[in-house]
Amino acid sequence: MADGHQFNNITLGGRGGTNPGQMKIYSGGIIWKRQGGGKLIEVDKADIMGVTWMKVPRTNQLGVQIKDGLFYKFTGFRDQDVSNLTNFFQNTCGIAVEEKQLSVSGRNWGEVDLNGNMLAFMVGSKQAFEVSLADVSQTQLQGKNDVILEFHVDDTTGANEKDSLMEISFHIPNSNTQFVGDENRPPAQVFHDKIMSMADVGAGGEDAVVTFEGIAILTPRGRYSVELHLSFLRLQGQANDFKIQYSSVVRLFLLPKSNQPHTFVIISLDPPIRKGQTLYPHIVMQFETDYVVQSELAMSEDLYNSKYKDKLELSYKGLMHEVFTTILRGLSGAKVTKPGKFRSCHDGYAVKSSLKAEDGILYPLEKSFFFLPKPPTLILHEEIDYVEFQRHGAGGSNMHYFDLLVRLKSDQEHLFRNIQRNEYHNLYGFISSKGLKIMNLGDAQPGSVGMAKVLENDDDDAVDPHLERIRNEAGDESDEEDEDFVADKDDEGSPTDDSGGDDSDASISGDEKEKPAKKESKKELPSKASTSKKRSKDADEDGKKKKQKKKKDPNAPKRAMSGFMFFSQMERENLKKSNPGISFTDVGRVLGEKWKKMSAEEKEPYEAKARADKKRYKDEISGYKNPQPVNIDSGNETDSA
Repeated sequence: MADGHQFNNITLGGRGGTNPGQMKIYSGGIIWKRQGGGKLIEVDKADIMGVTWMKVPRTNQLGVQIKDGLFYKFTGFRDQDVSNLTNFFQNTCGIAVEEKQLSVSGRNWGEVDLNGNMLAFMVGSKQAFEVSLADVSQTQLQGKNDVILEFHVDDTTGANEKDSLMEISFHIPNSNTQFVGDENRPPAQVFHDKIMSMADVGAGGEDAVVTFEGIAILTPRGRYSVELHLSFLRLQGQANDFKIQYSSVVRLFLLPKSNQPHTFVIISLDPPIRKGQTLYPHIVMQFETDYVVQSELAMSEDLYNSKYKDKLELSYKGLMHEVFTTILRGLSGAKVTKPGKFRSCHDGYAVKSSLKAEDGILYPLEKSFFFLPKPPTLILHEEIDYVEFQRHGAGGSNMHYFDLLVRLKSDQEHLFRNIQRNEYHNLYGFISSKGLKIMNLGDAQPGSVGMAKVLENDDDDAVDPHLERIRNEAGDESDEEDEDFVADKDDEGSPTDDSGGDDSDASISGDEKEKPAKKESKKELPSKASTSKKRSKDADEDGKKKKQKKKKDPNAPKRAMSGFMFFSQMERENLKKSNPGISFTDVGRVLGEKWKKMSAEEKEPYEAKARADKKRYKDEISGYKNPQPVNIDSGNETDSA
């Protein structure tokens, strides 16, 4: 690059273990982005206090210290990168790079180097280890010579690791010359007091700016007092105590619950907090929407005027969730996401759904989807490969709901089930407006015909690949009508039904046979529907409702096949041979994807067959004026219309 250097597979080390990502170093500073999306670190050149190199096992580590006390460790550089970047920092950015050496002697006797909020233990002139004092939860002076540093158990310390640092004990003899004391204050006491002044240890480091009592938190579950400090927030509950640095806060979400007196406030973290072996990347809080509070900030005027005047006010009065979010945003600098343009059929901001057998609500936001309350699942639009509207998993007997499958570029899938059918048009319109790929859109593209038009179109040229895939999975009857699917749908249609529209023709009887066939795809429904009506009447007269077995008129013409159907017949067996053991679902999905990517010229041979088959069907259906009544088996007796 002319203006800098770009690197792949650079890991960020720290409290959350190591995270791989991409890094760009240019004249304006440093940008690091985690692989797969998520945390983004931007460091302006003016904020860099120091840059160091260290040779670590099998690679090199770049250390960057910035003005607010944070220290970033980037690992994964080659030897030739060290000299190139050293010259770049010196010549382009005007930053002198210091080289450190790692001690591998295994000795535990040395000196302590305190720089900013970093503590480095030096053996000779080499560094044995370093820790951030921001991670220290408590310090203890044991006896006259030992100082113990305790680290947060449930905080973001080692969040992605099974093991994490719990405590370090330092022995400081009275002969120590680095921390000189007197008879009343031995060197260990001087060291302890210095750590207390530099680390955020309880109230010893800084008092809470404001405290909110008795907040209901759904994840991790419990009621907590939430303290907002200058550099961290603390959740204090009966069983757990979490201290979270603002540097771990990625984003805040303020999401009202429609038709309920509660509002969600979500704090997204990277790295996440940990409780035992469970990671919590999102803290889900629930506030009473109408609860009003008045809060005064415990902050000196000098500090307020110098740093927070443009971000905060010294006094707030308003709805609790808004006051909390405003203060947290001012202290942490995190952005707040609120509902966008999407509205449900009930004029809410979300739709009811379920994920992994948990009921919740799905928020379609401007740049993401968020499922709440548990498991809280955030899906960025940029991570999505495609979405697919699916018939409800319960089958044709339950057409009041549909499912939404979201497949990520990482091949992970999220299936949101039990979405009410009347939410379909709002969801489809929103998703298509975001330019997201809809797998079962057929030949219609967003902004042209649209999915709703496909579903309501009576012309067999309008293909819904998802519905065609379902028919293909029927095996030998792949070219026949999905009888249960069509017969059981109600008047409003369904997200995966390609017939749609008004079902008034389903009640045509034999006396009305001279009317033109308005819906060719329902050729067997007239006698079936009228017979079912008579059967239901007989059942009412008998005081019983007998289970009916549906049969198809054997004299009915074979339904016309679409171009996609001809394509599927040709390719299905080849696909099975090349992929032994592939499931029916995957066969349909692969065929649908392949059809979608084909050009118009490649589709033309199959479309030509479809046009010829459609003409054949119209010729045969025109001579099919008097369909034979369909028998319905119901136990031991058989009724005929």
